[in-house]
Amino acid sequence: MQLVVLFLGLMLINILAQDYFFRLDLTAEKRYTITESSKNILKNLEEPVYIEIYLEGELNSSFKRLQKSVKETLEEFSMYAGKNIQFTFINPEQVSSNPEEQNRYYKQLSDRGIQPTTVFETVQGKKVQKLIFPSAIISYKNKEKPVLLLKGNRTASPQEQLNQSIENIEYELISAIQKLSKKQKSNIAFIEGHDELSNDRLISLTQALSENYIVERLNLNKNLTNSFKSDTQNSNKIQNPIQNLLQYDAIVIAKPTLSYTDNDRYQLDQYLMNGGKLLFFIDQVQMNLDSIAQGGTYAFAYNLGLNEMIFRYGVRVNQDLLQDTQSGQILVNVGQMGNKANVQPIPFPYYATTAGFSTHPITKNMDALMFKFVSTLDSVKADGIIQTPLVFSSQYSRVKKVPTLISLDELKLDLNPKLYQTSNLPVAYLLEGEFSSAFKGRFPPSGFSEKEFIQKGKDSKVLVVGDGDLLSNDFDRRTRQPLPIGYDEISKNTYSNQEFFLNSLAYMLDEGGIITSRTKEFEIRPLDTFKIQEEKSYWQFLNLVVPNVIILVFGLAWYFWRKKKYS
Repeated sequence: MQLVVLFLGLMLINILAQDYFFRLDLTAEKRYTITESSKNILKNLEEPVYIEIYLEGELNSSFKRLQKSVKETLEEFSMYAGKNIQFTFINPEQVSSNPEEQNRYYKQLSDRGIQPTTVFETVQGKKVQKLIFPSAIISYKNKEKPVLLLKGNRTASPQEQLNQSIENIEYELISAIQKLSKKQKSNIAFIEGHDELSNDRLISLTQALSENYIVERLNLNKNLTNSFKSDTQNSNKIQNPIQNLLQYDAIVIAKPTLSYTDNDRYQLDQYLMNGGKLLFFIDQVQMNLDSIAQGGTYAFAYNLGLNEMIFRYGVRVNQDLLQDTQSGQILVNVGQMGNKANVQPIPFPYYATTAGFSTHPITKNMDALMFKFVSTLDSVKADGIIQTPLVFSSQYSRVKKVPTLISLDELKLDLNPKLYQTSNLPVAYLLEGEFSSAFKGRFPPSGFSEKEFIQKGKDSKVLVVGDGDLLSNDFDRRTRQPLPIGYDEISKNTYSNQEFFLNSLAYMLDEGGIITSRTKEFEIRPLDTFKIQEEKSYWQFLNLVVPNVIILVFGLAWYFWRKKKYS
């Protein structure tokens, strides 16, 4: 009877399982559970997404772990997208036995945005160099996008870096799928008219943005002019210029050097009150490398007319310059070598290469950023505003108040950590909430309607960074071609400046909420190597000898039992 009940129960479970789908994730970190935003994107795919992952072949244990995690994530994706997720793993080393064809294939991968990682392994006592391609290409509706799967903070250990990459797999994959399947692009405006970063200085960032955003330049003064309409009763009345700004999902203020007028500030303020997103990348101090190279110069604070406005929103941009022992380098003529100048790269503490981040989705597991003459930030009281510091200086840093003299003579001194006793100074802040207008308690500028003034805004977000050069690309010294944003010609490193900006936009515009998947955290549970070494013989004996002894004893017992029974 019990067997019949068990059989019927199993049959019932099998029938219900065909109609009701559910999965249980019993891991502590919910590593096999994807976010609701990811599920929504996958369920709404109109056509199949094809994914080629170039992690196959003879991989070491670390890359096998990465491969396994990618496969598990894609299998989870398939549970919600069905046949609209199709993936295959490819071994780039076995495409052809012909070396020329193989190299041609590597070149094709490079042209498609897939770059190899060089790995050194020990095989039979010899160091062997291998090329690994920890990347994927995602295709959807005749469009494709490369995805780098091995990411992380370069200051972390290799094991931690791998773990960070695994934590980000869902975000990297679903972000690419969303960008390929997105039907409508968001509008982004970069302010001009106050000597902000020019188009050629923003060309690398603009190219990266153009894949997923419509990017325009916006002149606030022209916006007023275009909004001006003659009126027989009141010819000075401006017809709602704020509405013109609301076509933009976010407005970026990138390194202005000229002062903003009341009209400019009012437009930005009321844009924010209407729910618009503002991103400030501000140089608070007037300083550039060319001035220092000419023998030194005094650093003075800019009067941009934005300080009070940003202060009202919840942050003060300090009139100082950060010096950090974790820094980039500049080329300096240290003397003559024969009849030629002896130019050497010298650490430059004003070029902070910080890797101190909060665990916020924007910055979690991010690699280092490069700042040039960055100012520190302080939070100030702002009712109802969530203030999140995103980026910090290193453990050994300090600030110089302005005005101050800055010269190359400073570089003759070693970066002595004893002189850099300040740590974790914030240089980027995210502000969220319902902001109060910076014009609260004041009359609007001449020509603006007081009736349309909003003193308490809708829920919105503001990003404040104490450096405008964070978004600027440099140019190749020989070809004068624009370099990637964040690329440093001396170290040949590409810093994560672009990723920081793109992550900030994605979070602030809340594009489906997928950036929350960056908050995943998988705990590393390493084996105790000392204990392994200490108890190695014990466990080898337990696993190799004991089972054989048990089998032998059982066999002998069985033999003697049968012998006794049938004798």
